Amino acid sequence: MSHLTLPRPDYLAMIEPYIDAPLVKILTGVRRCGKSTLMGQIADRLRERGIDQRHIIRYSFDSMQYDGWSAAELYRQLSDALPSTDADDSERAYLFLDEVQEIDGWERVVNSLMSESSVDIYVTGSNSRMMSSEISTYLTGRYVAFRVFPLSFREYLRFCDEYGTGDGDGDTHRRLGGYIRRGGFPATCLTAYTDDQVYAIVRDIYNSTIFTDIVRRNSIRKVDQLERIVRYTFDNIGRTFSAAGITKYLKSQNRSIDAETVYSYLRKLESAYILHRCSRYDLEGKEILKTQEKFYLADTSLRYAVLGYRPDSVAAMLENLVYVELLRRGWQPYIGKIGTAEIDFVASKQDRVMYLQIAQTLGDQSTRDREYGRLLSIRDNHPKYVLCTDEYAEGNYEGIITMHVADFLLSDEW
Repeated sequence: MSHLTLPRPDYLAMIEPYIDAPLVKILTGVRRCGKSTLMGQIADRLRERGIDQRHIIRYSFDSMQYDGWSAAELYRQLSDALPSTDADDSERAYLFLDEVQEIDGWERVVNSLMSESSVDIYVTGSNSRMMSSEISTYLTGRYVAFRVFPLSFREYLRFCDEYGTGDGDGDTHRRLGGYIRRGGFPATCLTAYTDDQVYAIVRDIYNSTIFTDIVRRNSIRKVDQLERIVRYTFDNIGRTFSAAGITKYLKSQNRSIDAETVYSYLRKLESAYILHRCSRYDLEGKEILKTQEKFYLADTSLRYAVLGYRPDSVAAMLENLVYVELLRRGWQPYIGKIGTAEIDFVASKQDRVMYLQIAQTLGDQSTRDREYGRLLSIRDNHPKYVLCTDEYAEGNYEGIITMHVADFLLSDEW
């Protein structure tokens, strides 16, 4: 099986029902998370349906070939590339536009082609500006968006088994350690790389994101200032902090920066999908709080590639894994506040709610009292979980489910 064709069935199952629907299919996510490969797999499905290869047209706009192109140039190029078609679906063209956000005004081009041609359009982008007001203006009601993430733990195990990477001993609890350290960028799971080689690949992803998607696109001059904020944030994953706290820290390092600039940099890191912001939710007041958010990484390997590996970071990275898995499955996670105590995650999905506490180990009584006690203080019947990495952690304590983090990530029960 080719490195390029190991399918990601969960995403394909989400996208396939929209093939031939009069909607632009937009795939967004951090660089190198697999968006382009998914587009290739959709094209494969079209060929399996008997679509003529001449009607499957693909462009990658992160190539220098298109540097500086205008929307008008893009429109002419794509119009000329489309085969002569009529309204007959058998003559429909399928257009795949990779990293299309590199061209300003792409939304107008896509809107025009949708109106003028028999064409089914798929686009990818690595910046949340893909979902900006421009889309609302030109594509209202005419697009469907899919958020693509790096490999889940289930996908990571499948990739490692397919390509002979990872330890492959079948012990999923033990293999969770490899997933934490090495992360889920598909490119790192295709060959039996060492950890250092994995981090070299991830640093390249990080650098191209920082310097292409953030520094160059936003004309940032104080790159060292941005990198210090990145390092501070990466080092404080899973902790509440504020822009004022970062400002105070940098001032102690003889680096002057105002809080608004810090917020601006954090927003840019979010836009590039490097960071996810998690707000706090007051369980008693039933409101989202605007201060003391937490941030989580798109992939745990980013922390280790930038800061190096430290065993004391594992607890925060377990939290990070659970947070991203919640997003991947369509849940909206918040940090729960109940009185002066904190619940690691309150997650909602339509009319469903669940509460989660995450601990590296439940080895001592004070930890167990804290983790279970906070959940017991919530007086409702929604599912409550304590997740940890203790080898034999499973069971039910006064209605609270205890699970190994690896088992939770692989479970279909939530």
